[in-house]
Amino acid sequence: MELKEVLELLEQLVPLSLAESWDNVGLLVEPSRSHPVRAILLTNDLTDAVMKEAETISCDLIISYHPPLFRPIKRLVQKDWKQRLAIQAVEAGIAIFSPHTSWDNVKGGVNDWLVGGLGSGQVSVLSQALDVASHSHKLEFMVRSAEELNAVIEELNACDGGTALQHSISRPDSSGIHVSVICSDLSLTPSVQTLLRHTSPSQSLSILKLEKPPLLGHGQGRVCVLDQPITVVEAIQKMKSHLSLSHIRLALGLGQTLESSVCTVAACAGSGASVLNGAKANLYITGEMSHHEVLDAVAKGTSVILTDHSNSERGFLGVIRERLAVRLPDSVTVMVSKADRDPLEVV
Repeated sequence: MELKEVLELLEQLVPLSLAESWDNVGLLVEPSRSHPVRAILLTNDLTDAVMKEAETISCDLIISYHPPLFRPIKRLVQKDWKQRLAIQAVEAGIAIFSPHTSWDNVKGGVNDWLVGGLGSGQVSVLSQALDVASHSHKLEFMVRSAEELNAVIEELNACDGGTALQHSISRPDSSGIHVSVICSDLSLTPSVQTLLRHTSPSQSLSILKLEKPPLLGHGQGRVCVLDQPITVVEAIQKMKSHLSLSHIRLALGLGQTLESSVCTVAACAGSGASVLNGAKANLYITGEMSHHEVLDAVAKGTSVILTDHSNSERGFLGVIRERLAVRLPDSVTVMVSKADRDPLEVV
């Protein structure tokens, strides 16, 4: 299976447009030598140990949840460990792809999987994703005749990359024909410039900014009202089992005990304090929070479970492996890295 085909499948599975604007997702390393993808290695982080594993199994594509290349770079040198890994990948003919926050935000993604470890319930998104591909402005104007209307619409379509704009026409009256056109951010300026070249539209033009529609079920973080309330100690046991961990960290909320009831839980994989802040829940679950962020939550009566950053994410790799396996041909093997692990451990 060609790399391009695998990337198309990944996009169908989880669109990269769901990633946060600050993130660096997608194909990060593309070897010059084109060859079929026969082995895919899934990892939470691309480290030296994971790269050695990838080379040992003759991997063609590494899907690294965290992007190994994040900040802009001006050179590729051996002294920087992330750049060194990128160079190794190119030399070995291994492509590197990172989905990061697109996997967090998608419905059925990392955060749904994480909060699902406590049981079933009514799940909602903490910070709703918006449809960035939708049209964002409405242009309202008037034309004097059907001939002028046809000419203006033809020019506006050219401004929008040749795609037909959404437009509506109200019944003509003594002042002319009323027209509404929906356009994107990119086509707004050329569309306005076009209308200003026509007398009637330029004199009657008004511009309205439209709200982007929400993508229901997609976005940052999750809050779940559990079908069956559990105690704090039961939540601890469930999360240890769900994440395959022998230890997690707990901060009890003010006035709470291990036997206190947990009816509502808010979760965000990785470093989730900014997403969880303000969420009304009995329990927060995330990978890491600062000392003062934990104190803030505790003071409000909310207990906090911290798993360490990548431990809140890594288990989802097995879910993705299954989803890819049923969509890829038998000629492609998908493996979860055995060398990938959280750098921190309890000693």
